[in-house]
Amino acid sequence: MPDQFTRDKAEPSARSGVLLIDKPAGLTSHDVVARTRRIAGTRKVGHAGTLDPMATGLLVLGVNTSTRLLTYVVGLDKEYLATIRLGVATTTDDREGELVSVAPSGAIGVITAADIRSGITDLTGDIEQIPSSVSAIKVDGKRAYALVREGVEVKLTARPVTVSEFEVLEQRSASTPDGAAVIDLDVRVVCSSGTYIRALARDLGSSLGVGGHLTALRRTRIGPFAVSEAFDLETVVVAEALEGPAATASRLFETLDLTAPQSVDLGHGKKLELGDDVPDAAGPVAAIAPDGRLVGLVSISAGRAKTLVNFPPDPQQTPSGASA
Repeated sequence: MPDQFTRDKAEPSARSGVLLIDKPAGLTSHDVVARTRRIAGTRKVGHAGTLDPMATGLLVLGVNTSTRLLTYVVGLDKEYLATIRLGVATTTDDREGELVSVAPSGAIGVITAADIRSGITDLTGDIEQIPSSVSAIKVDGKRAYALVREGVEVKLTARPVTVSEFEVLEQRSASTPDGAAVIDLDVRVVCSSGTYIRALARDLGSSLGVGGHLTALRRTRIGPFAVSEAFDLETVVVAEALEGPAATASRLFETLDLTAPQSVDLGHGKKLELGDDVPDAAGPVAAIAPDGRLVGLVSISAGRAKTLVNFPPDPQQTPSGASA
């Protein structure tokens, strides 16, 4: 295992791939990208789907040319485990915000499990959600959270999201450090991209008349990628942990096996004649060379494949069908 000095002084790397990281609390997604750039020895690192510093869990990173795959990861459905505290509202809709209100114990005491189920049902399915004012959404060219920090009042408009699953795993009575009665809910949420779990906590508390906020959040899945596959940021060896572009693309899309000459032609931007028996596919299809390399993402129409995104070989690789 490389020591910290070696990790921070890595030799420049040209290898491409997708890296799954289990983000620890206290770091921004950009922090994780910056550290990965150092230990991977390349500036070409990006992420798909921001996690707040408070949150932990799955962060999907693209390294070198695999950053081109991140566009297709961002929009995938996501799964979260979270803890919602009913009875306290905060400025940020999570535990890091300033206190806005605390419900009287009498209001908390009359809330039943049936009330909570009803509130959750109303927040399940296709809904209109107003994002938290401290989200990363841009308002007049600035991030909403930056405007809030400057003391600007931010009002975001509702947007459609889909909450396909919203279930309570455990419900328990608790109290704040000041002794106020609250209800803590451990929940599991499966939702579309762009859904704010903090906003679900806020809206559930609001619907019950007691306020609510998020005290814990962990992302456990993005599309086919699970946090159980992810690596620890402090110990990951990027060269060993990278999933190759072809393997990732095969998890996301249907595949098209190319011949060696087709791989060269497609790599040069030519359209491929596949024959009328090949079904049309407007969305991306992963075109794979005989050596297992991802040549590009293509669309297929009337027996012809056209490049949507190309993936040049890493410098140490030799394109299929070319001379070494």
